[in-house]
Amino acid sequence: MKRVNWPVRIIVRGFLRLHAGVTRLFALLGPRARDPGPDGWIVLLTGTFYSDNWINAHLRPLAASRRTAIVHVVATYPVPQGDKIRLHMPPRWLVRLCGAVVARLLLFLWLGLRLRPHLVGGFHLLFNGLMAATLARLVGARSLYFCVGGPAEVLDGGLQSENRLFEKLGAPDPVAERQLIGAACRIDLIVTMGSSGRRFFRERGAPAVVTISGGLDAALYPSRGQRAEFDLIFVGRLASIKRLDLLLGALALARRQRPAIRAVIVGDGPERASLEAQARQLGLGECVRFAGHQTQIASWLARARLFVMCSDTEGLSLALMEAMLCGLPAVVPAVGDLGDLVRDGENGCLIVERTPQAYAARLVDLLGDDARLQRFGAAARRLAQRYELAVCAARWDAILATPAFQAPDDLELTTRAG
Repeated sequence: MKRVNWPVRIIVRGFLRLHAGVTRLFALLGPRARDPGPDGWIVLLTGTFYSDNWINAHLRPLAASRRTAIVHVVATYPVPQGDKIRLHMPPRWLVRLCGAVVARLLLFLWLGLRLRPHLVGGFHLLFNGLMAATLARLVGARSLYFCVGGPAEVLDGGLQSENRLFEKLGAPDPVAERQLIGAACRIDLIVTMGSSGRRFFRERGAPAVVTISGGLDAALYPSRGQRAEFDLIFVGRLASIKRLDLLLGALALARRQRPAIRAVIVGDGPERASLEAQARQLGLGECVRFAGHQTQIASWLARARLFVMCSDTEGLSLALMEAMLCGLPAVVPAVGDLGDLVRDGENGCLIVERTPQAYAARLVDLLGDDARLQRFGAAARRLAQRYELAVCAARWDAILATPAFQAPDDLELTTRAG
């Protein structure tokens, strides 16, 4: 049984109670939310970003909407700027003085007061979404929360949210969970990546919840080559929640039947050293390559035959969407929203029993059947085309058509062809 960290629990509950009180006070005393002008919505966003692809998938569709005037982004990561996207980075002296996160949120606050946006939002609830909710009430804007991680961002009091403070709770906190759900449901618009997140917040009374999983330019993702260099590829952060230890264990088992199997792990993170040590202990040697952080993800995907992930929880993974656009079947766990993309036996495999043995069996089975790999890959690309940039921009057009964000329930992402 996990041990409760009571000092952190008291701090978390107190902070959330204070946040709720301040936000309600600003809602009573602050200006009423202003409707956008004829030029469209002025949007102010903040978040912690890790890659250009991830940023572009979420920001470009919003900026491409005909109803968006401009999107201001506050970040410490060098967000690619473009048509209607403007980056604001905190000065170095402020980062040195109070740290990157606090500096970013202070700049976010200052820009909200100066720019007077119509829509203020944050990626992830902790702490960006919470800050956006309060700032919106203060400046007379509507609030927006990009729920990238799905219900895991609030369940158990944010224990699995990968936030440095909330992950120290030690054990699930039902009080903090109710507080977080309440905070999320006071936000004007929640954007989820998949269907499970949408159901979760709608069932708990959120006023407006829509699904926009991210928009990708299919032309940038060529189909995989006929003579792939790698059998398996993983793309993502090397964090404990991604459970790459399961992948390495499965790889060691699969190697017994396919001695020449090769895998590449693209990405970096806090678990890299321990994973490399595990690979050595398993005697994987040249069987697995740790490629580190890469920017040209599509070129790496085109060099592989099969995409794999083993996460404990996921929203609708952009890395998975990119792989499918390249025509890669996927072997992924049956968690979160991954089932929105992967149809077991049609374009990949959903793993219910998440053990190295279960993964190894499906990997060996698929890699030994080229005809099925080709068939699954073609189906994967067709389904992933539902998430093209133009489709997602049209979705934003509909959502931003009214200040209440009441897009029709039946307006879902649909495939334009096939």
